[in-house]
Amino acid sequence: MLREYRREDFDVFAAHCADPVSSAHLVPADRHAAWRIFCSQAGLWLIHGAGWWAVEEKETGQLVGNVGAFFREESTVMELGWNTYRAFWGQGFANEAAAAALNHALEIRREPKVRALIASANESSLRVAKRLGLTYEAETEIYGKAVGIYTRERGGSVV
Repeated sequence: MLREYRREDFDVFAAHCADPVSSAHLVPADRHAAWRIFCSQAGLWLIHGAGWWAVEEKETGQLVGNVGAFFREESTVMELGWNTYRAFWGQGFANEAAAAALNHALEIRREPKVRALIASANESSLRVAKRLGLTYEAETEIYGKAVGIYTRERGGSVV
């Protein structure tokens, strides 16, 4: 289930950001920086009417990660992002949540195109992107790291 961020979500979010294994393909963040990221992601909804959701396991209500359909400051293309907390890796949550975010972007918002920025070493996110029908477009850099830009246009098919 996708839902808004809540204050009580922050401890687990901060632990994810500080964990060097979990954040290997992100920008590792201490608790102070994690708070800024958490609040910024929640605040995107006010600025763009799009942003990040908390991902909850429907049966238990347990927080398992987060997923976003959002805009970066300089971009006019909606970006998808997903993170599953380490205890829930390999259980399909990223696939399901990212598919819901993709559907929101392309079918509800009617965005013409979406993108995901993924490091080449992030094999699990590359698998999710492939399942979503995103294809490699180009290389770019974010936060000093090289990443691939994977895109899909509305009407594009899933592989």
